Amino acid sequence: MYRQFANHNNILIFISFLFSAFIIGIASALQSPTLSRFLTYEVAANPIQVGVFYSINAIASIVGSFLLAKYSDSHGQRRYIVLFCCLMGIGNSVVFALTRNYYLLITVGVFFAALASAAMPQIFALAREYAEKTKRNVVVFNSLIRAQLSLAWVIGPPLSFALAISYGFNLLYYSIIGMYLIAMIIVNFCLPAIPRTPKTFTSIESSTNPIEQSLFKNHNIIFLFLATVFMWTANMMYIIDMPLYVDQVLQLADTLPGKLMGIAAGLEIPVMLASGYLVPKFGKRNLMLFAIICGLFFYLGVITFSNQWALIGLQIFNALFIGIVANIGIIYFQDLLPNRMGVATTLFNNGVTCGVILSGMIQGFVTDFYSHQVIYYIATVMMGLSLLLCVQVRNTK
Repeated sequence: MYRQFANHNNILIFISFLFSAFIIGIASALQSPTLSRFLTYEVAANPIQVGVFYSINAIASIVGSFLLAKYSDSHGQRRYIVLFCCLMGIGNSVVFALTRNYYLLITVGVFFAALASAAMPQIFALAREYAEKTKRNVVVFNSLIRAQLSLAWVIGPPLSFALAISYGFNLLYYSIIGMYLIAMIIVNFCLPAIPRTPKTFTSIESSTNPIEQSLFKNHNIIFLFLATVFMWTANMMYIIDMPLYVDQVLQLADTLPGKLMGIAAGLEIPVMLASGYLVPKFGKRNLMLFAIICGLFFYLGVITFSNQWALIGLQIFNALFIGIVANIGIIYFQDLLPNRMGVATTLFNNGVTCGVILSGMIQGFVTDFYSHQVIYYIATVMMGLSLLLCVQVRNTK
């Protein structure tokens, strides 16, 4: 009887992890796709202000998530920190719903967003602790949770544009508040309370020394890091600019950007799963090169085609690019630094974050002084540079 109850309880916790990750992912997928449109049309921000907003928001998220992560490793329970992050997400949505003042949004709104951004990392950390405590397969458990984020981005962007265009941004942000409230109920009543233990994750971090000159002499790492920065800068410039490009330049349907993002996210899920099985046959280096070539074709296609169906078809290349890079990229770094897993993971994450920061700055200045089309020429050049850099990364045993 006890074992049966325990099994039922474990199933409930497992489902709760999946559902909480999905709901928090939906909250993010509702806000992010329409943010540039909100700032442009509702706040009347110029392109430079839009780019600066994205960059400051990214920097603030780095600081906020790092401080909460550092606190969570030594104090309290992660479940309460996730609840705090959801509360900050509600605060962010309230600010966006009630004001159209750019300076309030970039200060108070970004402050709340920076603290809310730690919700998903804390969910993953709590899931790993739970998986280790219950002797579950950590990789499979985390992979299933990550799949919920991709699923959220299949549903979120089309819904985001539909709500914002048909009913207004206020209803959109009130919907996000509802998502966070649901997440808080699930997290509070269904997720486990795992006590803090000093040994948590120390097997990785204690073996790494972030201050080693050999890291800067490792050409493979330098090339791969720079390639990662260029790749994610191109991707984020597309995410920021595409809703405005489709509306102002191509003059296609207002709801098309949401559909494009949703289709790409939907295709990324099988690509991610398939790439893991293809690694033993083709190798990580070859898969990375193939992904970058797909990205290069994608941005060339965005420059060349202006038809709705052509843009939809191009999402196959976009999904191959993002699905493989997001799945294989971090493992590639870890293979190049097998004895420094913590540093390897940090390098990948920092490369992505640097791409977010650069993309906001470039997108704002380029569209203000030139045009939206120039963004995709720059993205194409960046993909070409990424390909040249990755070619220089040698295979590891």
